[in-house]
Amino acid sequence: MGIIADDIIGPFATKIIRGIQDGLRQAGYLCVIISADWDPDAEREAIHDLVSRSIDGIVFSETWHHTAVESLDLASKPYVFVHRQFAAPGQASVIPDERYGAHLAMRHLLSLGHRRIGYINGPEQYYASALRLEGYRKEVADAGLEFDPALVARGDWELESGYAAMQRLLEARPHPTALFAGNDLMAAGAIYALQDTGLRAPHDVAVVGYDDREISRTFRPRLTTVTLPCYEMGQAAAQMLLDRMAGKLEVSEEVQVRGCLLVRESCGAAGQASRTALTQSR
Repeated sequence: MGIIADDIIGPFATKIIRGIQDGLRQAGYLCVIISADWDPDAEREAIHDLVSRSIDGIVFSETWHHTAVESLDLASKPYVFVHRQFAAPGQASVIPDERYGAHLAMRHLLSLGHRRIGYINGPEQYYASALRLEGYRKEVADAGLEFDPALVARGDWELESGYAAMQRLLEARPHPTALFAGNDLMAAGAIYALQDTGLRAPHDVAVVGYDDREISRTFRPRLTTVTLPCYEMGQAAAQMLLDRMAGKLEVSEEVQVRGCLLVRESCGAAGQASRTALTQSR
């Protein structure tokens, strides 16, 4: 089997690829991994190289080029995508359940009694940003609270943008007592901003991140976060490819994999149950 990734050393790719390999190895398949480096031409070349070597199928990890679909259709090879959201149905893809992740983060903060919860979103062009914001707004509404645009700021996934976004959120009156950040790096930046303002997490503002990056376990306070189920998505993609090869799935099927909440120090509830079980939905 072939695996084509945009960047094999990216923050999520290694775990996804490991999940794919483990799933396919159990079925007796050897994997050939190629990094396309976000280059459509390199991706087309990778497809050609794999097809010319008579591979049985391809998994595209975090790729976004539409040319991949066209090339593979011509080659009549089974393929699936993992960690890529399509605007329209028609592709076999495994993605994280972003709304559920937002649900876990927000429900946890609401359960701790917080009612003014800020949110730092990611860049507008990412589907994860739209879905996590949608999940945030739904939990606000379900809690009987009024959505306040002053409690939402935008970042770019990087630490510095979390710092700047938290500064803007602290201008709201009253300022939020809790924060849900769209990823762990922005959560860390937000905590730095709190510290530079003389505030502390979780004593003054409880903080929950997203992704369970390495920084979430080494940062102080250690970050409460929602996991991005990379390994599980890789395994699900491997199974989806095997099912397609066996004629068990329609091309348009999409699988959403749920992460879990890891409760650490930054939310002020580290003594509570620390994990919500991983599940998968279709």
